[in-house]
Amino acid sequence: MRLLAFAMLGALAAGPVAAVPCGGGFPAFIAAMKSEAITEGHSPAKVDAFFAGAVNDESVLRADLAQGVFRKTFEEFSHSLISRGRLERARANAQRYASVFERARKTYGVPPGILLSFWAFETDFGAVQGNFNTRNALVTLAHDCRRPEIFQPQVMAALSLYEKGEFDPATTKGAWAGEIGMVQMLPKDILERGVDGDGDGRVTLKTSAPDAILSAAHMLSMFGWHAGQPWLTEVRLPASFDWAKTGLDHQMTVAEWDAMGVKPRVGGLPAGSLSASVLLPQGRKGPAFLVYPNYMVLFDWNKSFIYVTTAAYFATEIEGAPEYDAGHPDPALSADEMIALQKKLMRHGHDVGKLDGILGAATRAAVQQEQVRLGLPADGWPTQELLGRL
Repeated sequence: MRLLAFAMLGALAAGPVAAVPCGGGFPAFIAAMKSEAITEGHSPAKVDAFFAGAVNDESVLRADLAQGVFRKTFEEFSHSLISRGRLERARANAQRYASVFERARKTYGVPPGILLSFWAFETDFGAVQGNFNTRNALVTLAHDCRRPEIFQPQVMAALSLYEKGEFDPATTKGAWAGEIGMVQMLPKDILERGVDGDGDGRVTLKTSAPDAILSAAHMLSMFGWHAGQPWLTEVRLPASFDWAKTGLDHQMTVAEWDAMGVKPRVGGLPAGSLSASVLLPQGRKGPAFLVYPNYMVLFDWNKSFIYVTTAAYFATEIEGAPEYDAGHPDPALSADEMIALQKKLMRHGHDVGKLDGILGAATRAAVQQEQVRLGLPADGWPTQELLGRL
């Protein structure tokens, strides 16, 4: 099951301005894309072959607009993705590809747990890679006027892969947003960060686990992953804790958090000089984590707070951490209540971005500021009381 919201992917950081006008008639758009490709130096014969039969796929646009999964709470989302069977398959794959994971650790500094977590969530270890024609998905989204500056370069990258013999425009399939293979990478990322892990001279992320594992490690390394450093630790907090200091925009050293009573649920804490934030996905009554710079790197893979936190936690569980303590958080607001909350926050001068009913970083920060103003526990978790008080 494909779970990434494409607008949230870190791999989709703003790219070059779209060279071809978006919208309008689709045949004219394809003609303009072909002309631009030739101008960029691609072979006219290859360009004609690549675009032959390209269609505007309405199902891609429907999939783009139908993304409600990120409105789930951390507990709901993590339980939907993490199961005993998936954990066992992750550990079995860790053993099966132990030498490949060791290469990833030595070469790129990325540990097995993180790579296995993304591999599991993206495609269930390659079992569910998507059934959308990749070329058609990319040209459809390049033609659509919401993000042409992102997708037009991806079309050209797919063309380059085709010229290398690593992409078939008629048969290559993947996610609705154009990602390919076991770890769901975009064509441009495959060109720039793909690794031939099995030594066959090609990067084939759909069929080669070594290629997928090492390519994912290379990409995380380029995003800024710090070798040898942790990413997340489940912690216990004292009842007297200053909740206003929680959240990703509040950083202190591990030693400073330790002095405030932040203690690991199991094991120990990392080096005291490491910067960290206290994260409460569902407020002060739910699970609590200490997160480090490597956690923030994961947002370059996916911009969804709920996805990244779940992936980061699952990576620790794969490597031996116990199931997190869910606690007893206050009930989540409904989607309609969240939108009403966002409207009220905007009226109070907060920029929460799109009114989407999703408790993203901007909405959490605004909630916490209003909790401080109203004298409520400032844990960033919206409640019925806050909604009423606003």
